[in-house]
Amino acid sequence: MNAPTATLKAESEAKASAVASKPTLGPDELQKTNAYWRAANYLSVGQIYLYDNPLLKEPLKLAHIKPLVVGHWGTVPGQNFIYVHLNRVIKKYDLKMFYIAGPGHGGAALVGNTYLEGTWSEIYPNVGQDEAGMKKLF
Repeated sequence: MNAPTATLKAESEAKASAVASKPTLGPDELQKTNAYWRAANYLSVGQIYLYDNPLLKEPLKLAHIKPLVVGHWGTVPGQNFIYVHLNRVIKKYDLKMFYIAGPGHGGAALVGNTYLEGTWSEIYPNVGQDEAGMKKLF
């Protein structure tokens, strides 16, 4: 191993060790992270399976459910989990990084997360962060 590679490896190991030695999430941060993850999952599953009634204000009817789903639930919770934790560590450690995910069956995860954080509504101002806007996601 050459000297620059060895130096980078040592620096990476030192950073990893420093991060690993810090305490885990506190109760408040854990609760907020879990709530965000659950909200992202809810929005994602709604996009995949529902036409209408996103807040379930009325009993679920067959008319609310899409006969042909677009997306795949199996990839969504994992992508939502990665997204919420990457956002957490990006903010906590002021990291210069971002999450890139390809198009496909897990698209509902990225739409749900960007809607929750407000960036979806910045790009699509006609999709507000209210019940009417949420209906437009589905």
